[in-house]
Amino acid sequence: MAGVSSDPGFLLTTLEKGVNWARTQSMWPASFGLACCAIEMMGTGAAHNDLARFGMEVFRASPRQADLMIVAGRVSQKMAPVLRQVYDQM
Repeated sequence: MAGVSSDPGFLLTTLEKGVNWARTQSMWPASFGLACCAIEMMGTGAAHNDLARFGMEVFRASPRQADLMIVAGRVSQKMAPVLRQVYDQM
C-alpha cells in the first residue's frame, strides 16, 4: 500500500489508502468486546445500521476467519496478552 518501516511487522500508509483497500474487499470482522462498548458494537450488526451494504455482515467468532479485529472497550494490562494472542491467530 505505502511505505515500509524499518521494523518488520509494521506497514506505514495513509488513512485514504487504508480505506480504499478496505473498499476493495468484503471485510469479515472479529468482535472483541471488553466493556459496555461491546453493546454498541453489537448494535451495528442490527438491521437499522445494515452493515451488509459494506460486506461486513458476518461477525466471525473464530479469529482465523477474520480480516479485521474490532476492539470495543478499554484494554487493561491483564487483557493485553489475550488480545495479542487472538491477533496472532488471525
